[in-house]
Amino acid sequence: MGRILAVTNQKGGVGKTTTSVNFAASLSQTGRRVLLVDLDAQGNATMGSGCDKHAVIKTGYDLLLGHTAIRDIIVYAEEAGYDLLPGNGDLTAAEVELLARDDRERRLRSALTYVQNEYDAIIIDCPPSLSMLTINALAAAHSVIIPIQCEYYALEGLSALLETIEQVRVSVNPELEIEGLLRTMYDARNNLANDVSAQLQQHFGDKVYRTIIPRNVRLAEAPSHGLPVLRYDSSSRGAAAYLALAGEYLRRHQAAPGITPPATHNAEPEQAGTEPTHF
Repeated sequence: MGRILAVTNQKGGVGKTTTSVNFAASLSQTGRRVLLVDLDAQGNATMGSGCDKHAVIKTGYDLLLGHTAIRDIIVYAEEAGYDLLPGNGDLTAAEVELLARDDRERRLRSALTYVQNEYDAIIIDCPPSLSMLTINALAAAHSVIIPIQCEYYALEGLSALLETIEQVRVSVNPELEIEGLLRTMYDARNNLANDVSAQLQQHFGDKVYRTIIPRNVRLAEAPSHGLPVLRYDSSSRGAAAYLALAGEYLRRHQAAPGITPPATHNAEPEQAGTEPTHF
């Protein structure tokens, strides 16, 4: 069964959607079957995958409210190279309507069970806030990838996120774990970034990915073309970094046994391209 990964951080502007899109594209490049779920009402992951969020007929809203079967919503993002469950502003309404629904925290998890065997990885791009959509993602996931910018306020936001993850683990999804912390938009010339990076490694050890995502112009430009950076400029440092992240992730799990759904009730040098209801 495919491993379900929630990419989340309650602080905006840390590279969450950039990571979701480019990690999905990089895993797909290795031959893995990948589904990207856009659970953010901004629809940026949908646009960054080459799909017009205004033109899609069905979205995560229809899935969470039980209006449409999941296979009737998933589309193939040809330019990106993976399957996509699109999202747009309709998800704002889902946030409100879910509050009146039974089992509202587990609706995404229930839906994904119908297609989980068809993918090697399911990546969920979460909203940049603690919401019912985020809770659905955490309830469905096996683990969480946390993109984090190496700056002072990022550490404060990280503490709040870890508390949220622990609450979800206790109340909804006891199998939820931290997959890894990913340092993004990293500038090795910045002393504060280096200090924060060192603190993360000291406190979280091997939970911090060795791969670092650098500040990169091509990485910033790619979404405006509706492409992952790997398809926009495969020779860029940003593309190399996300390919390195995919490789590191796969090495971590290459010896892992088959993944089961969540319950219901050789260290290497830092990577090249980086820097120091019916469903």
